[in-house]
Order: sequence, then C-alpha cells, then structure tokens
Amino acid sequence: MVELDGHTLTPQAAVRVILAREEVRASPQALAAVVESHRRLSEILSRGGPIYGVNTGFGKLSRIQVPPEEYGRLQENIVRSHATGVGRPLPDEAVRGMLLFRANSLLKGFSGIRPQVVELLIGMLNAGVYPLVPEQGSVGASGDLVPLAYLALVLLGEGRARYRGEELPGGEALRRAGLAPLSGLAPKEGLALLNGTAYMLALLTLAWALGWRALKAAIAAASLTFQALKGSTAPLDERLHRARPHPGQREIASWLRELLSGSGLCDTWSGDVQDPYSLRCLPQLLGPVLETLWWVEGRLRIEMNSATDNPLVFPEGDALPGGNFHGEILAFAAEALALALAELGTSCERRLSLLLTGEERGLPSFLSPEAGPSSGLMLLQYTAAALAAENKVLCHPAAADSIPTSGGKEDHNSMGATSAWKALRIAENAISQVALELVACRWAAALAGEDGLSPATKSVYQKLSELVPPPGPDRYLGEAIARVRQAVRAGEVKADGI
Repeated sequence: MVELDGHTLTPQAAVRVILAREEVRASPQALAAVVESHRRLSEILSRGGPIYGVNTGFGKLSRIQVPPEEYGRLQENIVRSHATGVGRPLPDEAVRGMLLFRANSLLKGFSGIRPQVVELLIGMLNAGVYPLVPEQGSVGASGDLVPLAYLALVLLGEGRARYRGEELPGGEALRRAGLAPLSGLAPKEGLALLNGTAYMLALLTLAWALGWRALKAAIAAASLTFQALKGSTAPLDERLHRARPHPGQREIASWLRELLSGSGLCDTWSGDVQDPYSLRCLPQLLGPVLETLWWVEGRLRIEMNSATDNPLVFPEGDALPGGNFHGEILAFAAEALALALAELGTSCERRLSLLLTGEERGLPSFLSPEAGPSSGLMLLQYTAAALAAENKVLCHPAAADSIPTSGGKEDHNSMGATSAWKALRIAENAISQVALELVACRWAAALAGEDGLSPATKSVYQKLSELVPPPGPDRYLGEAIARVRQAVRAGEVKADGI
C-alpha cells in the first residue's frame, strides 16, 4: 500500500502503482490539508473580487464574471466542453498513472477542492475503474485539459470507463465497483481536475520505467553478444574510464567488467586489434542513456509532488493565478528520454547485425547451422532496423514547436503531451529491439559454446533458453520473440547484480 500525501511519492512507488497495481491511500494529514484549502477558498470567495476560473470564465473568457448561482454549472461545463480528444484510448497503465498523479497533486492542499474529489479518484484507482481517455488532444499547457476532461467526466458519472475489461458508461462502471459519482462540482473543482500535468507525467513515467527495464536487459544482451563474438575486454579497463570520468560511462564499464569476469570466450579472437564501436564503445554508448534515466528521474520526483493547477490557494488567504500547469520541463525530459532510448535501440540493432555476420569470429552466417537452405535469424535485423527508422522519425522534437490556443491568450504551449507520447512509443520499440538481440544471443551463445559463458551471465542465458528454442532449421519464432519481449517489459531479463 502506497500512502499519498502530496509530498513524498517516489518514481519507484509510482511504478509499483502503475505497473504492479499496488493500492494507495491518502494520509489523514493530507486530507485535512485539503479540507482546510476548501475552507480557505470559500472564505476568499465571500470577500468578493474576481478569482480566475472560480467566478470568471476560462482562457480568453477570463474577463467575464460569473454570478454565484452559476459557480457549479461553470465547473461542470468546463469538464464537458473540454472533452474533445481523438485517437485510441490510452492503455490502463497510463490511466492508472493519471489517476495517481492527479490525486497526489490535489493532496498538497493548494487546490481549494473538497476531499470527496480526491477520495473518488483514489477509489477508482484501487477498484480498477479506468476512464476511456483518447491519446490526442493535449498541447501540454493550461495542463492536459483535454485528456483530463475525460477523467473528470467519469467522476460525474458521465463519459465511459473500463471495468474488469469491459467498456461501460461511466456511471455504470462506478456502480459495479461500489462507487458513487459526485453529485456535482463545487467552485474550482472542474478546473482543479483539468489544470494539471497528469497525462504528460503518466506517459513519461511509464516510458522512464520501461526505459530502465530496456537498459538492464540491453546490458545483459550486450554481455552475451560480447562473449559470442569473443570481444576484447581491454576497452573496459578502469583506467580508461577514469581518464574520462563521466559517471554513467564509468558505471556501465564497471557493470560489464563484473558481468564478463571469468568468461572463457572473451579475448579469444585475435583477427583485429579493435572491435567495432557497438562492442568497444559500450560504456560510451550506454553511459549517456543511464545518465539520462537518472536525470529524468529527478524531474519526475519533483513533478509528481507538485501543485500544477491554477489558481493555487495559499494559507495566507491568497488565490494566486500562475502557470504551474505548463509542461515545458516535462517536454524537455521526454525529448531527452526519447533520444536516449532511440540510441539504446539502435545499439541493439548494430550488435544484432554483428551476430548475424560473425563468420570470421566462428559463428555461422545469420546464426543458421545450415545456411543456405535455412535463412536463420536474418530477418530479426530487418525488424530491428524498421523500429530504428521509426524511432528516428519520433525523435523529432515536438517541444521545439508551439501553437497558440484560446484566441492567443495561451500563446506558448509546450507540446509536452506529444513529447511524452513519443517517448513512450520509443520505449516500447526499444524493448522490442532489445528482445530481438536477446533472441539472437540465445542462438549465438549456444553456437559459440555456452559452457564458456561467464558465471554472471549464465542465469540470463538459462532464462533465454526457456523462452527460445535452440539453433536449428528454420521455424516460426514469432511466439518466442513475443515471450522474450514480454519478459523484458516485465523487468524479468537482467543480469546478476544489475
């Protein structure tokens, strides 16, 4: 059980909630802060004067005053009018992230809402009521208005949701889960639900988590490829990396030294004094990926414990308008992660190509024991190359562009939602590319002599041997590839100590 208080959620705990479906609860202290924030907003409203989005219109309509009898309708209207997305519904994992992050942000106690709103978000998360949220529609500023509107619709008993795999009207999904919709919205509650970065943050967190799993599996794959190709361990010497002491580079080199220690295959080929870059420069290639994952984790940790709606209500009695909903930092983080994971996938494709053309290092062409009649694993590289090409296109930075909205009032948007969507797509592709290299590793290690594998890599090889049949004549390997991919995505493929 993860306790939410608006301040101490970690990326690791968020991943357990998103991917392992661990349940959450709100801390009593945080709920008390929400109650107090709601009381403060009511007090500020009683003084009179305009408060953006509470007694005024939204966006460019902020100059229009709304009378007290319309406060509730104003909040319900923003939910209904902003649900204009298109595209496929998000996977349940991403929606779990949205529910989690919106609840945790509101628990900071700066949003002026009633505790019932947070309690229903948490109830939906724990019960598995997942609003159907279209992928497309957010420009990453003023929050993720469009996707979060679909989340909020279900809180009102409207929209549609998945419950136990079935798509249902929102109210029916809540009823089956033993939950009741909100009877209406109090001042600011619609705006508080929509003004936030939960869509960007959920997709980026998911991409980051999958990126870590891809990197750990890629290190395992690289260590097997290194041995099957009888690579030289000289480029891993600690002295080299002390001479250029980037932390990620040094860490990758250290891990590889540990993984390859005791190998009977490394350093047994003498046909050249230097290996290709995808072997020789492994620390320099994967070190920046590791450092990017570290950097993105820091941004996630801050964002998931931030108040990102507008205005924010402070203990001093002020309701301050601002721009904490702007997703520029998440856009930059997503673009950096996308580039790092695309490079990770490309490095896998290059090592895969080396395995398939390693005749001079003692491997048969395309790892086929009967090359000619059988094509072996030739086509694995085709698929890996296709994914690399797609990732290159997806690496174009959405964050480099901005399209104004709301009649120009919102004149610089982050486009971070697109950045995060791209990063997640690239993360999924990278997992596939790692899986393809791992399938080839299983055959290459068997052909090179599995008895010579280092002690630290034998458990990975054994795992692959359970998922992939041994080298032999051509056969259908689609199911084996899918099994390895699923194992990588689930975090089940990693070398000892990594």
